[in-house]
Amino acid sequence: MDTLPKKGTSEARQELKDLFRNSDLEVVRELKTRFTNKYEGTKGFSKAIDILDDGFEDAIQFLSHPVGYHKHLRTTNMLERVNQEVRRREKVIRIFTNEQSAIRIIGSVLMDIEEDWNKNKTPYLKN
Repeated sequence: MDTLPKKGTSEARQELKDLFRNSDLEVVRELKTRFTNKYEGTKGFSKAIDILDDGFEDAIQFLSHPVGYHKHLRTTNMLERVNQEVRRREKVIRIFTNEQSAIRIIGSVLMDIEEDWNKNKTPYLKN
């Protein structure tokens, strides 16, 4: 949305919103294809289309899991604790050599926390 031109793009913005509000994976892919075909030759849309293409599969990953798969949190305390733990580990390292090393340390912290949550059957998580 940020890369779209400011003037005269209300229709395109609405189409993008509709694309991500839909819960059917095939419909979402069809809407993305229509959006790309409709605006690919329009001035100012090339960067937005490139960003949409690059991150589309990651953005719709949520839809590929069955209904009921996702957990709901009663409180955000657990998320705040996760963020604190990531920051604590990050401060020890200070400077990462590249982006991948940062992703690896954050991923390992998150994997450890997920193992603890699954092992303890935490009552804060419910289906």
